Amino acid sequence: MNIALWTAQCLLAIVFTVSAVMKGTWDLDRLVKSGQTGVQGLPVPLIRFIAFAEICGALGLILPWATGIVPALTVAAAIGLGVIMILAAMVHTRLHEPKNVATNMVLLAICAFVAVGRS
Repeated sequence: MNIALWTAQCLLAIVFTVSAVMKGTWDLDRLVKSGQTGVQGLPVPLIRFIAFAEICGALGLILPWATGIVPALTVAAAIGLGVIMILAAMVHTRLHEPKNVATNMVLLAICAFVAVGRS
């Protein structure tokens, strides 16, 4: 079980780090062209805040559990990233993008697996 949880944590950390770097450094047009259509109509400061939250979540998935320093933060990070996925799914639902909603739901399920498995 520990191997499955670490695999899930690392996968999520990679996905959210890539997303955070894109949202934190790319302009809006480039983000939309890359498939991150959920940022359309959002103010740039909000997009940058989401990037910050995603990078904090990615770090929180790995560092607390790996170091043993406040490992409950790993659970909190998984829950927080899960909330981001719920909100993203709501945006993609309004945009009529079922493929993106499905991706959000898969990531949400992995976040839930980590949160439950590490609690």
